[in-house]
Amino acid sequence: MISFVDLKTRKRSVAVVGLGYVGLPLAVALSRHFSVIGFDIFEARIAELKTGIDRTREVEPEALAAADVAYTADPTRLREAGVVIVAVPTPIDAHRNPDLRPVRGASATVGANLAPGTIVCFESTVYPGLTEEVCVPLLEQHSGLACGRDFFVGYSPERINPGDKVHTLETIVKVVAGQTPKVRETLARMYETVVRAGVHRASSIKVAEAAKVIENTQRDLNIALMNELSLIFGRLGIDTLEVLEAAGTKWNFLGFRPGLVGGHCIGVDPYYLTFKAEEIGHHPQVILAGRRINDSMGKHVAETCVKMLIKNECGTIGQARIGVLGLTFKENVPDLRNTRVTDIIAELREYCPAVLVHDPHADPAEAMHEYGLALSPLEEFTNLSALIVAVNHHEFESLTPDRLRAMFAPGLTPLVLDVKGMCDKDALLAHGFVFWRL
Repeated sequence: MISFVDLKTRKRSVAVVGLGYVGLPLAVALSRHFSVIGFDIFEARIAELKTGIDRTREVEPEALAAADVAYTADPTRLREAGVVIVAVPTPIDAHRNPDLRPVRGASATVGANLAPGTIVCFESTVYPGLTEEVCVPLLEQHSGLACGRDFFVGYSPERINPGDKVHTLETIVKVVAGQTPKVRETLARMYETVVRAGVHRASSIKVAEAAKVIENTQRDLNIALMNELSLIFGRLGIDTLEVLEAAGTKWNFLGFRPGLVGGHCIGVDPYYLTFKAEEIGHHPQVILAGRRINDSMGKHVAETCVKMLIKNECGTIGQARIGVLGLTFKENVPDLRNTRVTDIIAELREYCPAVLVHDPHADPAEAMHEYGLALSPLEEFTNLSALIVAVNHHEFESLTPDRLRAMFAPGLTPLVLDVKGMCDKDALLAHGFVFWRL
């Protein structure tokens, strides 16, 4: 089996499979200490990285330029590696079941190019047991090697928070598990080289898999509670954020807020756990109830907008013109994966076709390819009947009440719906706006 010394002396390389939001920062960090191969199946992505372009913006240009990573779309280069780290997406399908095609494909590719003695470490978020039940058989099938004798596996779940420049790979404790104590120790020493916060050695791969999937399930449930509270307080005519600010003065009150729950983690990972739970005969009730609430919030925002338009006497709903600020799944990132802003837009278009969307961070080509949405420049936000601030990008903070009022049709009382609680409520009300926030 490969040793840490083999990696440290650069006798063998570390390969990172999948150079997205997780894989690229990891490859760049590891390249400061080891020989690193960065592999991705998308040749366009490889070409961009070779020229110093990272469309995810997770790695600073200076760090990307200084990184000594051998970027390649040639899978045979994986044969040079002593450790292969798999960091591919694990999405869900249209039926909210795990879509294992990326991790299955990666396992097959790695298996077909697996050198004896290699450790394969998975970072993709999965349900407990998937590494050993799904990935290992594929690695064996495509390599002709036996796991535990000819090659070994480990698991170290990613904890990347897109757009977060404080909680980064280096500053978040890394959970590491291995097929054997020796495998775990080799991986732990490798990760400890780049993770300043240290490493937590889990007792088994299943423990590490379960730890990852419940991190986001816990957050999902807490946000679901806030969303349900916002539904209740809305009917009572109480401002939810004012309630949370008051409750937050108690030292042990958790600071969660209502909102849309999208992205590649919080809105997805719970379904991996519930899928496995159903498989073993347990029907999860609390987790799925939280998911139902969070998945319904886009529709709630859109329906609230329509009701407020009617009360605001904007004219025929079918002729209303609605602006939506923000499309990415969270603020200040270009990540459009599993954004739930699309739920608002789809529901609004059931009532009126004129819905404009603006996002300074989103890639227009990706928005069109993934969702069929054409992004509009902010200059086209004119003669609006309502404006929905869906994502709190920092660019929107400079929109003064006067600038917002100029977006609306003349003679119409301006109506603003603030999903993330970014706007200054008192300022807008003082300027004669009709205002609502989740």
